[in-house]
Amino acid sequence: MDKFYQLYLHDTAQLLEAVSATTKNFDNLELSEAFQSTFLLFNECRQRGNKIFYIGNGGSSTIASHIATDAWKCAGLKAQTFNDAAGLTCIGNDDGFEHVFAAPLRILGNPGDILVAISSSGASPDILKAVEVAQEKKIAVITYSGFDEKNPLRLMGVINFYVPSRRYGHVEIAHLALCHAILDRFALEQ
Repeated sequence: MDKFYQLYLHDTAQLLEAVSATTKNFDNLELSEAFQSTFLLFNECRQRGNKIFYIGNGGSSTIASHIATDAWKCAGLKAQTFNDAAGLTCIGNDDGFEHVFAAPLRILGNPGDILVAISSSGASPDILKAVEVAQEKKIAVITYSGFDEKNPLRLMGVINFYVPSRRYGHVEIAHLALCHAILDRFALEQ
């Protein structure tokens, strides 16, 4: 195998081992505790009949769409994204791109729902604004970020998964794996 690819796969595997999780107060969580707490939050949300909203930009938006679909299809969770092109461009044009997730969340979100915010940088204004709306509406927030260890998104969720890399591909692969780990647990229980 070409050395680049061998190193890429090796780095990806090591990065998954280096993932960390924290609380909103930046207290460290064991990764197994973060997974279990997220699983329990999702399960309680399902039992109450609430929804889980997934948001992300670019590659993270495709992760959000993929995982939201798997959430309702495989885990029986009420899940959705706000990735419709008409909605994104309408809100972006009329109100500014930073409102593309906050505006629908303000209308569709309810106390007891969950917002899963996925951002490689953890600094996207549209993601941060949606998290602020979620907090106002008493919607629990789970975050997935990378890049800077002290990125703003990592300080906003009740559980914050962090991938210590500045490489988009590695961060996105790790985010997808972390999201799948939680949903795959639901699949085992059914």
